[in-house]
Amino acid sequence: MHRILIGDLRQETATFNPVRTRYDDFLVYQGEEIIRAYSATKTELAGALEVFNGAGVDVVPTVAASSVSGGRIGTPNLDRLMGQLTEEARKKRDVDGVCLCLHGAMAGEDEGDPEGWLLNEFRTMFGDKPIVVSLDLHAVFTERMIRAADILVPFHTYPHADQYDTGQRAARCLLRLLRKEIRPTTAHVDLPMLVRGDELLTATGRFGKAIRACQQIEHSPNGLAAGVIIGNAFTDVAVLQSHVLVTTDNDAAFAQAEAEKIGRFMWDHRALFQAQLTPPDEAIRLAESTNGLMVFSDAADATASGASGDSNAILKQLLHDEFSGRSLVPIVDAPAVAGAFETGVGATCTVPLGGTRDPGRFQPVTVGACVESLHDGYFTYEDGTEGRAGRTAVVVVQRIHILITERPVYVVGRRVFQQHGLEPEDFALVVVKSPNGFRTWYESIAARIVPVDVPGSTSANLRSLPFENCVRPIFPLDDDVPSPFL
Repeated sequence: MHRILIGDLRQETATFNPVRTRYDDFLVYQGEEIIRAYSATKTELAGALEVFNGAGVDVVPTVAASSVSGGRIGTPNLDRLMGQLTEEARKKRDVDGVCLCLHGAMAGEDEGDPEGWLLNEFRTMFGDKPIVVSLDLHAVFTERMIRAADILVPFHTYPHADQYDTGQRAARCLLRLLRKEIRPTTAHVDLPMLVRGDELLTATGRFGKAIRACQQIEHSPNGLAAGVIIGNAFTDVAVLQSHVLVTTDNDAAFAQAEAEKIGRFMWDHRALFQAQLTPPDEAIRLAESTNGLMVFSDAADATASGASGDSNAILKQLLHDEFSGRSLVPIVDAPAVAGAFETGVGATCTVPLGGTRDPGRFQPVTVGACVESLHDGYFTYEDGTEGRAGRTAVVVVQRIHILITERPVYVVGRRVFQQHGLEPEDFALVVVKSPNGFRTWYESIAARIVPVDVPGSTSANLRSLPFENCVRPIFPLDDDVPSPFL
């Protein structure tokens, strides 16, 4: 019976968010806790576990740590995380192979490539034993990753709906390596481009054509793994750009040719991969004329992308324009939550809202709010994983219901609202803090969806952000970027 070590480390870092991510922001499981916490979820780890269980593998769990997207991870905090995972792995080196589930776009205060560092440590620790890694397609791909892992298996969907399937794909690759059925060879193509916008929707956008080409490679006789890793545009580190990655069974020429073909397609269509944004006053005029639910995407303050979550830009516009419908707005503001708890349900308080985490971008707006409900902030996301919002208050300002949390959470699906007594379908307008992931949960109920052009550390208006470290020149930050295929 094969023994396979498993581990999980996931956080998407936005370096333009000034709020540092701490160890306590991570939900950490160790040893057998991992099996109990993840088996019934829709995550990569759960998908891998199903394959391994079906193959009669002896699974050796180490550490699973995940955090809501956020700012750079403080050095002592990152050291603690990495030390915890590597220490557990060192204790359990008597295994045949390693399966890791990583996001790929973490960044620390001092270490710009935590996953590459981790994989290099694992390669040193495990020698020539096979290591297979699942990755988010927003990973910041590095040479250290490719040198240390035998196979990297990226997501194929955006919005992400294939985490479970990706875990299964990675697990099957590892089993084939252990049976010595394959000899992986990998080609990758670098693309100096940062991409955003609706053309990235794999079901309907141009990006989907590139992903389907990757899937055809995986289904071919020699194909093992393929993907377009577009990076997280807000992880401003030295190697940030997009990539095509193709791994085949001992067929380097095929891998290189296919990677270049897909890379040329992406490069030729780069102008399409930019977001179309609507000014907030115009967005509210559209909402006034919309019969049914209007969804505003505040991608600039997307906690799903690593933003601070304390933007009040849309809230201010709703108040200024006196929007006539009932609105639902989320915001992260620990002092405001404390004020609501002190006031109590049913009472009214005057409270400043917003700008407590990213004051360089947002200034508080003072409102008179009635406290509707108070909560402990524990809930379950759609994929079965745990949400931890900290203490949470629902307050009402005029016709605006505001979900205020102490800590950032993913405002992507509907459960973050529903499990705090708010049903999005009961409102005329809902603000989500997500660029596109929310569509999985809202397209079926929304009459209209509008990406709103407001400030924030994860703005899809990339030229509005202070990039200092990424690959240059790069599209769309620079003009006349040379083709990588000259």
